[in-house]
Amino acid sequence: MKEIIGREIEKNILQEVLFSDEPELIAIYGRRRVGKTFLIRQFFEREMIFEFSGQFDTKTKDQLQNFSTKIDEFSQSTFPSIVPLNWTEAFNKLKVYLTPLIEQQKGIIFFDEFPWIDYPKSNFLSCFEYFWNDWASKKSNLKVVICGSAASWMIRKVIRNKGGLHNRVTKKIRLLPFSLKETEQYLLSKNIILDKFLITQLYMTFGGIPHYLKEVKKGESVVQLVDRVCFTKDGLLIDEFKNLFMSLFSNYEIHTQIVRELAKKRIGLTRHEIIENLKISSGGTITQIIEELEESGFITGYSSFGMNQKNTLYKLVDEYSLFYLKFIENQKSKQSWGLIQNTPSYRSWSGFSFESVCQKHTKEIKKALGISGIYTEESSWRDTDKDNGGTQIDLLINRNDNCINLCEIKFSESEFIIDKKYADSIQHKILIFKEKTKTKKTIFFTAISVAGFKMNEYKLRWVQNEVVLEDLFI
Repeated sequence: MKEIIGREIEKNILQEVLFSDEPELIAIYGRRRVGKTFLIRQFFEREMIFEFSGQFDTKTKDQLQNFSTKIDEFSQSTFPSIVPLNWTEAFNKLKVYLTPLIEQQKGIIFFDEFPWIDYPKSNFLSCFEYFWNDWASKKSNLKVVICGSAASWMIRKVIRNKGGLHNRVTKKIRLLPFSLKETEQYLLSKNIILDKFLITQLYMTFGGIPHYLKEVKKGESVVQLVDRVCFTKDGLLIDEFKNLFMSLFSNYEIHTQIVRELAKKRIGLTRHEIIENLKISSGGTITQIIEELEESGFITGYSSFGMNQKNTLYKLVDEYSLFYLKFIENQKSKQSWGLIQNTPSYRSWSGFSFESVCQKHTKEIKKALGISGIYTEESSWRDTDKDNGGTQIDLLINRNDNCINLCEIKFSESEFIIDKKYADSIQHKILIFKEKTKTKKTIFFTAISVAGFKMNEYKLRWVQNEVVLEDLFI
C-alpha cells in the first residue's frame, strides 16, 4: 500500500467505518484532482471487493456495459456475462456477486465519480436508493463508499437528498487540498527537498492539489517546473482550466464568469456586486451557482465583520484558477516564469495569492498566536467610504476573550520594512475600523509575512503579534 500523506481526520473517519459493526454509507466529495480516489483505494486496498467508476458524458448503455465488465473482473468470471438492460438488473447482479463475500467478513464497494453515472433518464439514482434501502442497509458487513468531484451534485442529490436517501449517509468527508505542511510531506515522500519559501511559491501557483504536485521533479527548480507545466504547448496546466469547469458543472459558462470577475477583485465581491458586475438576473440560479463554486473549493465566502449575511464577501481561493487567469490564458507558450517574477504583475498576484494561502491556514496562525484554545470567528472587513480613502482588512480574528487580531498580510522574500507612511496607514486603519464597527474590544495589530517585519521604531510601536512563514507549516 502506498503511503497516504496527511489526511489524518479523514483516515480516522475511514478507520471508524472499518471497525463499525453496522452497514455504512460514506459520501466523499471535493474538487477534481484533490486525491479522493487515491485515498479510498489505498485505505481500503485489502477490503475492496467491488469498484466502479462513472464516465463523463457517457450514455447509460455504455455505463451498464462497464458495470457488467467490472463485476466479471472482480468475480474472475471466465466468460463475459449478459449485460444488464437497466440499473435495476445491474444492482440485482451486484447483489448476487456480493452476498457470499460479505457473509463472513467486511467488504467495501466503491462507486467513483458517482454523479457521472446518473446520466439523464437513466433512473440510476432511484435504483441505487432502492439497492441501499432494501438490501445493502441490512448487511452489517457491507460498507458502501460513493465519491464525486461534482461537489454541488453530491450535496444536493445525496447528502441533502429529500427522497430515498434522506438521512441515509452515515459518514461524509469533504476532501480539501493539502495544507502547506502536507505539501512539504508529500514532496519529501518523493525525495524532493525544497525550502519553505519555494514550497510556498509552488503552493501559490498550483495550490495543494496532489495531481498537480505530481509534476514536481527531483532536482528541478520551481521556475523550471512552472515553465514546463504552464508555458509549454503540452504542459499539464495549459488547458486544465476549461476542462476542470466543464467536468464539474453542466452549465459552466456562468461559473467561469464569476471566477473571472472575482480574480479581478482582491477584497472580493458580495452576491449583489457579482450580479451587478456580470449583469445577470438575481434569484435561485445565481445562489445555486455560488454555492456550487463554494462547495467545490473555488471560492470562499467570508463574513464581513459586524455585517449581516447579505454582506458576505466571496473571494477566489483556488490558486491554480487565479494563476491561470493572470498568467497562462493570454500568454500560452510565450512566458518565462523567471522573467515574470520581476514585474509589477507578479507583485500584485503574489500579494493576492499569499493572502489567500494565509486565510486557508488560520488554524496554524491561531496556534502561532497561542490562541488555539480560544473560540474565534474569522472574517474580513472593508469600508467603502471614499472620504476615508477606503479601508480594507485582510483577516480579522474575532476572539471571545474580548480581543481582535487585525492581521496585515505581506509577501516579501526579505523582511518587510514599516516606514512612517505605512505606520500612518496602520493607525488610520485601526481608527476607521473602531469608529465604523463601534467595537470595544482590544485590537492587536498582527503582522503575517514570509520573513518577518524588520525591527525599527514603527514595528516596536505597532506590531503586537507576528506570524512568519515557518509558523504556517506547523
